[in-house]
Amino acid sequence: MTGRVVTFGEIMLRLKSPGFERFLQSPRFEASFGGAEANVAVSLARCGLEVSYVTVLPDNPIGDACLAHLRGMGIDTAHVARGGHRMGIYFLEAGANQRPSVVVYDRARSSITEATPSAFDWTQILKGAAWFHVTGITPALTASMATVVIEAAKTAQAMGLTVSCDFNYRRNLWGYGKKAPEVMRDLISHVDIGIANEEDCQNALGISVDSSDVAVALERGEIDTASYRALCEKVLAAFPNLKYQAITLRESFSASSNGWSGCLHDRKDFYLGPRYNVTDIVDRLGAGDAFAAGLIYGFLNGMGPQETLVFASAASCLKHSVPGDFNLCSPEEIRRLARGEASGRVRR
Repeated sequence: MTGRVVTFGEIMLRLKSPGFERFLQSPRFEASFGGAEANVAVSLARCGLEVSYVTVLPDNPIGDACLAHLRGMGIDTAHVARGGHRMGIYFLEAGANQRPSVVVYDRARSSITEATPSAFDWTQILKGAAWFHVTGITPALTASMATVVIEAAKTAQAMGLTVSCDFNYRRNLWGYGKKAPEVMRDLISHVDIGIANEEDCQNALGISVDSSDVAVALERGEIDTASYRALCEKVLAAFPNLKYQAITLRESFSASSNGWSGCLHDRKDFYLGPRYNVTDIVDRLGAGDAFAAGLIYGFLNGMGPQETLVFASAASCLKHSVPGDFNLCSPEEIRRLARGEASGRVRR
């Protein structure tokens, strides 16, 4: 296991209504922290990798608490900038059965959105690192953050790091005058490993399969693997720099019951991961980030594409059982599930 991983993005204060209550059904929220790139950092640190997380936090007690929490997870925070006025917040109401979960963002004018490109010395930040991970969430925040992310990816590429990006399209965030593909296609041109779901490919990059099969399959809660192979190949054809394209496959039967799998294309072969029937979901937020972390862990540990995909799929499956944004499962727990130990029997 070699090489430091650097992730960059916004971490937010997560305020969740207790259990499966509606917002303010009782006058309480459960407070924790979360954000896509921080979630990846935590997963990798839990797996024993050296991880640096880069963000901007306000210089106040909430920022201090977040920083302490990240350090407690084993994450290097030496490159976290302090400034701005507030931490972004997201409110979560967990869905159940046929009632979907609801997320409400309150992140306007957060510390990271007020930062300028001069706040980040990417050559220094990335020095000695092996991997750099970002998502499509950060460039959606502001035009300045789009510039920062693209510059970071360019620098990482020039320095010889492996660069991964989870496309992570968030419709409500793209509000500063540019459409997602205008920015994301530039970013992905500096990326080695793309990660997405089927909607991300279309909305973030403007790439879709010219077939109704995917839409029909999704309506029926089914997976049409031939269409996903074609979608991977279209993305790889559009971006010759990409070495791999991974897509997560979620069958949503209800808020409480999902089918979960993933696929990976390395330009030569198409790999399909195991399918998990995830019932009685505890918390699905962060499952895609656990998948991304599993891919990074597998490739950094010299696993082949199929083994890496199996590990990533198992990691993301387990995340559905863990409350909060962070996947707190160990590599051995993930490997046990990857080996097929899925009964959930008590371990004594």
